[in-house]
Amino acid sequence: MLLADVVATSRAVAATRSRLAKVELLAQLLRGQDPEDVTTVTSYLAGSLRQRRTGLGWRSLQHLPSPADEASLTVSEVHHTFEQIAALSGTGSQRARADATAELFGRATSDEQQWLKGLVTGEVRQGALDSLVQEALAVVGGVPVAAVRRAAMMAGSTVDVAAAALTGDPDALAEFVLQVGRPVLPMLASSASTVAEAMAKAGGGTVAIDTKLDGVRIQVHRSGDDVLVVTRSLDDVTARHPEVVAVARALPCHDVVLDGEVLALGPDGRPRPFQETASRAASSTGVHLTPSFFDVLHVDGRDLVDEPTHVRLEMLEALVPADNLVPRLITSEPVEAESFATQVLERGHEGVVVKSLAAPYAAGRRGATWVKVKPVHTLDLVVLAVERGSGRRSEWLSNIHLGARDADSGELVMLGKTFKGMTDEILRWQTERFRELQTSDDGHVVTVRPEQVVEIAFDGVQRSTRYPGGVALRFARVVRYRDDKTAAEADTLADVRTHLA
Repeated sequence: MLLADVVATSRAVAATRSRLAKVELLAQLLRGQDPEDVTTVTSYLAGSLRQRRTGLGWRSLQHLPSPADEASLTVSEVHHTFEQIAALSGTGSQRARADATAELFGRATSDEQQWLKGLVTGEVRQGALDSLVQEALAVVGGVPVAAVRRAAMMAGSTVDVAAAALTGDPDALAEFVLQVGRPVLPMLASSASTVAEAMAKAGGGTVAIDTKLDGVRIQVHRSGDDVLVVTRSLDDVTARHPEVVAVARALPCHDVVLDGEVLALGPDGRPRPFQETASRAASSTGVHLTPSFFDVLHVDGRDLVDEPTHVRLEMLEALVPADNLVPRLITSEPVEAESFATQVLERGHEGVVVKSLAAPYAAGRRGATWVKVKPVHTLDLVVLAVERGSGRRSEWLSNIHLGARDADSGELVMLGKTFKGMTDEILRWQTERFRELQTSDDGHVVTVRPEQVVEIAFDGVQRSTRYPGGVALRFARVVRYRDDKTAAEADTLADVRTHLA
């Protein structure tokens, strides 16, 4: 298959807001697919390379060769080239990587170059998420989408089950079962603004109220003395977590699969700043990390993913020491649940996750059986610059650079970037607005006069060496633009620092 066909489908998907239309476009491309290309095309349609790391980034793709006049690249050729690039290491690898990249992009048309750049940098924003690709595979294969999602959960990847889904044989999908030592896709939570709302969303009645730790998600597999620790994205980080390995090996079982988090705790048991946890999670030395588990998927030959939550929690509490369990409350009383949530926040944690006691463990789209509740913080900040969009946003200015005023120096200090929370209406408005405020344009970043104030919601503030103010916002998203405020009335760097953990 030509890469041009994938690019054309991606552009068409980006141009529609209809979920059904997106699924049908993806399905049209997948129909009659060459078996050798199925895996790669599935990955590309979801906006990802099959290679986890290539050594390429935005900077290395700034200067590309002249594009080809006609499309000739095949999906197979592109995949094999990235395989070769990913395998490069040692002396001369940087030059070899640059040469291979230039050769690949030199054979690509202008549209293909821009799309490949987005694929490499993770910015193919076409609205074709993994869940939509799963739906398209189900449509083409004539199998239930639930069967595709379950197989993908057990395999740890939609890409790995694509060929089986397209056979149209439900038994081929059913062969993907939980295997100790093979990571599974994690279950995710939807959101609610209050605990009472979350309890109702989770089905009402008696629910589990879990402490939402400000840590790093982990999944732990143990078979005998062999232990595997993976991240939310299923990267193997076992060597970085000797504390987790030790806890897993001490459990009174032979085989187990656990879901939980690791975080750094202070002497008083309160969580340390998130960046300390994140920094330590990236290496095997530094501050001590404590694993805390909130679910169990398998114990000694018994799969538990289809068991209701209350059964899994009973198994978990019988197996894991209390010091390594996420604090939780089982209740049907909203007042009691609110009190627990307040205590959780007072202890320095993020919030709570309300869980239905009847639900199985299921990956896929965020549903109503796990519902997270976190306090929302907002700041009024100043836009310093804005980046050109990509994919569906290619005609607009998208990612905004956020700044706060240092009251001592009077200068505006950058805190981070975001494109989250922007509707098409906001994108159109800000494109026009920031072109009016433009002072320079390097082809990617448009610098603007620091006059426009924007209200930003965020989950927290952490220390950071990346930005000059020494802090950065976590999960920042746009609430609205504040034309009623001037830049002089925006929040200061001191205001931002009051939210530090």
